[in-house]
Amino acid sequence: MNYIQQAYKGQRELWMFILTTILVAGIFLLNFVIYLFTDPSDMEAAYEMMKGIPSSLNLAINLLPFAFLLGLLFLMVKYVHQRSILSLTTARNKIDYGRVFFSFMMVFIFTVGTFLIGYSIDSSGIVYQFNPGKFAILFAVSIILFPFQIGLEEYLFRGYLMQHIGVIVKNKWFPLILTSILFGIAHSANPEVANIGFWKMMIFYIGTGLLLGIMTLMDDGLELALGFHLGNNLLASLLVTADWTALQTDAIFKSTAEPTMSIVGEILIPVLVVYPIMLLILSKRYGWKNWQERLFGKVSKPLKEDYKIIE
Repeated sequence: MNYIQQAYKGQRELWMFILTTILVAGIFLLNFVIYLFTDPSDMEAAYEMMKGIPSSLNLAINLLPFAFLLGLLFLMVKYVHQRSILSLTTARNKIDYGRVFFSFMMVFIFTVGTFLIGYSIDSSGIVYQFNPGKFAILFAVSIILFPFQIGLEEYLFRGYLMQHIGVIVKNKWFPLILTSILFGIAHSANPEVANIGFWKMMIFYIGTGLLLGIMTLMDDGLELALGFHLGNNLLASLLVTADWTALQTDAIFKSTAEPTMSIVGEILIPVLVVYPIMLLILSKRYGWKNWQERLFGKVSKPLKEDYKIIE
């Protein structure tokens, strides 16, 4: 059984899917509604007000709801859909933490390496602000709470939604594309979207969603996506911060540059060049084959003896 077919291991009534999606994805729907109906000046005022709270406390306040929602998703899967969290995570017999670590280190090495190269070439827009006491608090908050935040996003978008939408539409390409678009929309209320531009950031977010979705389908599990997402968000919190991003922290460095991103250098090259290279590395590491079937194949109900339905 492939990853999407894991949904057949539990109950799949439409009302279960609708109820779980509404309850768990409410925070992302709220973000999008806020973006659509809130005046940009009001959003800016709200961000300014939040700056009055110590940054690590502000980060904790923003991340704690993800822990609750991830727990709620797990409860709905286990007691409403009546299937295991393992089936939501991977098609393997157990979670492969080695895969989580490998993808984490891949994004860690790339991000730190490219930052150091850029810093050595031109550090005029970067301020070193390391404060041991504040950083220790930030590190503790990040290590404890970011796994819940990235866990919710991965288990919801690449896990629950991809599996159940795939079972409904009977193919793999549609849930891959739809969940990537939803992943982008879910971040639409982030302050960098207002500062950089909606369509620029949507290209980046949706492109990242596609990368994580392809990892999941090709590898038949969430492990690589979990590691990549965790590495990316931890470094965004701990390495470099800026006043115009969603993560304003007591990081080691602070960017004082104007809120801008080059459409070619900072959006298209990562999405169209760096991400494919990363997929190539992973494909060589884990022996991925039959890309067309894994990404565009049909989703069919497995033979009854191949899975257990909990009545």
